[in-house]
Amino acid sequence: MTVQPEELMTLAVEAAEDKKAINIVTLNLSGISLIADYFIICHGNSETQVQAIAAEIRKKAEEKGVRIRGLEGMDTARWVLIDLGDVVVHVFHRDDREYYNIERLWSDAKVVERV
Repeated sequence: MTVQPEELMTLAVEAAEDKKAINIVTLNLSGISLIADYFIICHGNSETQVQAIAAEIRKKAEEKGVRIRGLEGMDTARWVLIDLGDVVVHVFHRDDREYYNIERLWSDAKVVERV
C-alpha cells in the first residue's frame, strides 16, 4: 500500500502534535523543489523532547508501512532530519531552529494551513 504525500504529511504533523512539538510549519515544495513535496519544520524545548517527537514520527510512519529513507541527528537531538521520501521532517531544538531559520531559505514555498 502506497501512502500519498498529503496523507504522509498529515500523519507526521499529527505525530509531532502528539509529542507537543512547538510551532509546526508545513511548507508545500511542489513545483519548487525536487527534494520532496513537503517540508515539516517544528521544534522541542529539550533534547529529550526533540528525540520523542522524532521517534513518534518514525513509529507512526513505519506503522503505515512507510520506509524511512534517512534519519539523522538523533544522537545530539539538536536538529533531527527524517526523510520519508515525499515528506522531509526537520525537528529542531528551539535554539537551533532560530539559528538556522530554514523557513526563510524556503520562503518561496506556500505554507500549508491546517484545518
